[in-house]
Amino acid sequence: MRLGTLDTVRYRRWLVPALAGAIVAACLVPVGYVLWSAASVGPSEAYDFLVRPRIGELLWNTGRLVVAGVLLSVVFGVCGAWVVERTSLPLAGWWHGALCAPLAIPAFVNGYAWVATTHAVQSYPGTVLVVSLSYYPLVYLPTVAALRRLDPSLEEVAAALGRGPREIFWRVVLPTLAPAVLGGALLVGLHLLAEYGALQLLNYPTLTTAILQQYGTAFNGPAATLLASVLLLACLGLLALEMLARGPAHRARVGSGTARPAPRTRLGRWTAPVVVALGFFVALTVGLPAASLVRWLVRGASAELDLARMLPAVGTSIALAAVAGLVATAAALPVVWEAVRHRTSWSLGVERAAYATSALPGVVVALALVTVAIGWLPGVYQTLPLLVAAYVILFLPRALVAVRGVLELVPPRLEEVALSLGQSRAGAMRRVTLPLLLPGLATATALVALAVSTELTATLLLAPIGTTTLATEFWSEASAVAYGAAAPYALALVLLAVPATVLLGRSSRGVER
Repeated sequence: MRLGTLDTVRYRRWLVPALAGAIVAACLVPVGYVLWSAASVGPSEAYDFLVRPRIGELLWNTGRLVVAGVLLSVVFGVCGAWVVERTSLPLAGWWHGALCAPLAIPAFVNGYAWVATTHAVQSYPGTVLVVSLSYYPLVYLPTVAALRRLDPSLEEVAAALGRGPREIFWRVVLPTLAPAVLGGALLVGLHLLAEYGALQLLNYPTLTTAILQQYGTAFNGPAATLLASVLLLACLGLLALEMLARGPAHRARVGSGTARPAPRTRLGRWTAPVVVALGFFVALTVGLPAASLVRWLVRGASAELDLARMLPAVGTSIALAAVAGLVATAAALPVVWEAVRHRTSWSLGVERAAYATSALPGVVVALALVTVAIGWLPGVYQTLPLLVAAYVILFLPRALVAVRGVLELVPPRLEEVALSLGQSRAGAMRRVTLPLLLPGLATATALVALAVSTELTATLLLAPIGTTTLATEFWSEASAVAYGAAAPYALALVLLAVPATVLLGRSSRGVER
């Protein structure tokens, strides 16, 4: 009996790491496809292709877009979170909702709205502004959540030691916020590496747009996968930087800190300028896209509401977003559990590897899955499960960041206490850990669902014949410069994303003192 018990313990000990490894191995199929396809090109031919001036230009465009877009998103996200959570801003709850609202507007819809308003944004500064306005909520939301969890006694101790407000922010608050900010910045960087729709509309060439052009016009698969391999290297660089900046520190604590809100900085005579600045910012992020959509709905010569065409697309988009969100969150849990609770080189390596595919454009992931399906699993080709698998591979990092953010704050001692009181391992997980993880799991599901509802390139390639989504219907009209006809689908995409955005906004402020 004792030997059987030991065998069971060993089995369970290896079950979660094996499951995490299997999940990440499946997610790395597109990476293997890229490496295999790139290896089919001779070394001299690959070298001649990669050292061309055009490749250098694309690499420069991609690099400076990622650097500037991430920095500007961090500035927008951290400053917005600080003003809402730590100052005497009037109607702070309303402003929080307004700053979360851009999550409901897909990046390519935002790009469409700006281009339909002015072509001045079709430049490097304009592109950086548009993508930053689209993606800064990925930094803002975790920063708000971290500020709500921050124990104000840490700042009070620093103040008692003679530190001024500015020094307290840089030396106490900001280091505590670093994991949340870095996780959001990593997501922004990975999204910018793989962004296609918005950049195509903004006429800004990057490695990703070039990959789609290679597949779509030149039909040059090896050349496209060579470019994809460059994106993989860029992704590895981002992951290494984020891991280096995050460091090995553990941040879980057993106590909840002082049971009172942190003191807010009085704005005083700065209240009016801050409110005006926030109003102008919200007008750029939400007001201009909304006004552009309404204008094209009302005035667009091609605007026609075809419910027979729209309703199936709405239903398919909702179903795919819900299923993929739940599957991706379930897949993220064992991966994050191993990385946070058993910080071994294996678990950390597995978690980092899960991010690699997210830097690949959707078309590369789709082609990899098509190759695997045709060669080994013909029964799943042109099916919805294969499309859901592509979504999970593409957007698993969103779930990983959300789940990790909450699991790092759940101390293992709580489970140990439950075990000492006679609870089984499964019982401790169900009655202690899972309730504490639920906000993070809901956030992860909503984040993935938002991304799935607006995914374009993989959907175009993998969706079964006759299956349409709001994103594919919008793109078919917008790419033909039929802005009026595209407007109803853009509006439907925004409305579809509102519930998930509201959930994310509430969960980020859900830690009450």
